[in-house]
Amino acid sequence: MICAPLMSQSVDQIVNDMYQAKAQGADVVEIRLDCINNFQPHQDLEIILRNKPLPVLIVYRPKWEGGQYDGDEHMRLEALHLAKELGADYIDLEFKVASNLMEEHKQNQRGCSKVIVSCFLDSVTPSKEELSHLVARMQSTGADIIKLVTNATNITELARIFHLLSHCQVPLIAYSIGERGLISQILNPKFGGVLVYGSIKGNSVPGLPTIDSLRHAYEFEHINEDTKVFGLVSKPVSHSKGPILHNPTFRHVGYNGIYVPMFVDDLKEFFSVYSSPDFAGFSIGIPYKEAVIGFCDEVHPLAQSIGAVNTIIRRPSDRKLVGYNTDCEAAITAIEDALKVFGFTNGEAFPSPLTARVIVFDIDFGRAKSLAHAVSGEAQPFEDLVKFQPEKGAILANATPLGMHPNTDRIPVAEVTLGDYELVFDSVYTPRETRLLKEAKAAGAIIVSGVQMFLRQAIGQFNLFTGREAPEEFMRDIVLAKF
Repeated sequence: MICAPLMSQSVDQIVNDMYQAKAQGADVVEIRLDCINNFQPHQDLEIILRNKPLPVLIVYRPKWEGGQYDGDEHMRLEALHLAKELGADYIDLEFKVASNLMEEHKQNQRGCSKVIVSCFLDSVTPSKEELSHLVARMQSTGADIIKLVTNATNITELARIFHLLSHCQVPLIAYSIGERGLISQILNPKFGGVLVYGSIKGNSVPGLPTIDSLRHAYEFEHINEDTKVFGLVSKPVSHSKGPILHNPTFRHVGYNGIYVPMFVDDLKEFFSVYSSPDFAGFSIGIPYKEAVIGFCDEVHPLAQSIGAVNTIIRRPSDRKLVGYNTDCEAAITAIEDALKVFGFTNGEAFPSPLTARVIVFDIDFGRAKSLAHAVSGEAQPFEDLVKFQPEKGAILANATPLGMHPNTDRIPVAEVTLGDYELVFDSVYTPRETRLLKEAKAAGAIIVSGVQMFLRQAIGQFNLFTGREAPEEFMRDIVLAKF
């Protein structure tokens, strides 16, 4: 089930939010009483529960467990008992107080609420053994459902949550908050969780996916224990459009896979922890495309010659990690096709060998020299790019993240020189038309968006991930409609 947390400050707004949550696809709403201004238990609970359009989970969180309530503890617990009597479907009790209250709950059968016993761990996620012992103690309270929330400092901690979900013998809600914990929500149904949190539109909660993304980008209802996991390994990952392209395409061809963003801090630890065949492949983003080569068991010759990997598959036969590069061909063909459209190659691909003066600009001048040497080009300091005067017919290719959302005003060259380029290519695809491309277009240059490169490299990745031929037109339609 998808649960929408509601933390509005007025009862009227909570009622409105409940209907919004239902319309957006929530199965349950979690209502935080401690967020309501001047909360009046009898009056406010009656209004909320009389108007509920879907099952309600009532939470009254004290400050000592991360909530906002700082009043009399007896009054707080009385409000939860009242919620049960008035027809709340679930009530949440903190583990610290649950042991003393569960016996009373069993004796008092008024209402049919299920009790969730919860615990929030605001520190490094404990070991598998420690988590198991904690859950056993929580289970001994007699809870109907157990809820465990952590605050992961590293994505590798989530593997302990997945293990717990897979082995727990009682209904369990378990996840981690924050950007590093996002996949603990999305992959919850794969490992047996009973409830996933998703925020409603216009009321986003940090670290939670939206209900809309769970229903549409991730197609939550299709995830099961056999689902293969793919994802973008990057830092940051919030800009990724991969899920809204790969996941619908998996469904379109009938492949049981899910593509998720993976905020990774340490490659070595990540690949060591997520070594299961269930984690079947990865896209590799900034800043790891070069460093990740050291963690591949095999590297395709093209990727080896480029010195960068943007795609890894875990070969099913031996579980070895094999690295590829689908970026290179994607960028080159995007530029070639744009030039063909404007008649610069007479409909033919570029002749081989292509005679060109190649100049590499990089903040790291050593890197620039190394790359320039590999392509028989020349290197120049990055700061010289703003005063560089291109020759007739020059192509400018921005392979940096400059101009990427949210820093969309940044541009790597001087605007006055853009009219001197025949074509400007930007590998950045969020936004679709960057400031660099807008300025280049206004100056009369042919422009090629990073969206074109993204689509082509994604088609290559899909082929590698699934072993099937990608439905190119289907993927192109998604890109044109949603990017």
